Amino acid sequence: MLSFLFRGLTAEAMGGEALFAALTAEARRKAWYLEGQVPDSLDGRFAVLVTVTALALVRLESEGERGDRLSVALTERFIAVMESEHRELGIGDPTLGKTVRKLVAMLAARTALWRSAGDTDWTAATRESLYRGDAEESAVEHSAAGLKRLRERLAGSSLAELEQGRIA
Repeated sequence: MLSFLFRGLTAEAMGGEALFAALTAEARRKAWYLEGQVPDSLDGRFAVLVTVTALALVRLESEGERGDRLSVALTERFIAVMESEHRELGIGDPTLGKTVRKLVAMLAARTALWRSAGDTDWTAATRESLYRGDAEESAVEHSAAGLKRLRERLAGSSLAELEQGRIA
C-alpha cells in the first residue's frame, strides 16, 4: 500500500532474487558441512552463505555499471532475506535493525577479504571466512578448493546468466 514510500535502490524489486537463490543452493550443499566440517548451525550456515555471496559480489565488480546494478540488487535481496529470517527467529523491531546492520557489515568484511585474497593464500582467507577457531587443515583445504571452484564457475558465467541465477 505504501510501497511508493519505501522503494529499494534498484528499479527491479526482485532483481537479485535468482542469483541469491542460486547462491543459497550453493551454501546448502552438504559438502561444506561434511567434508568441509563447517559447523552445521545457524552461524556455520550463515558463514557459508555470506562467503559465497561475497565471492559473487567480487565477481560482479568486473562488470561495470550493469554489474553494479546486480550487485546492489543482490545486496538488497540479502538484506530482505536476513530481515525476514530473523523476524521468524523472533528478533523484534527494537533490535532487528541493529542485527541486520551487523549481518551486512559481515558481508562487507567478507567481500573485502575475498577482494584482497586474489590468487594468494586461499587457505588463510577460507579459515577466516568460514571457521570460528580451530579447524582441521584437511577440512579448510577442502573448503578452499570448493571456494576456488565456485570463483571459477562465477567467472565462467556471463552477467546475463548470473542475473538469471545460472552459475556455470
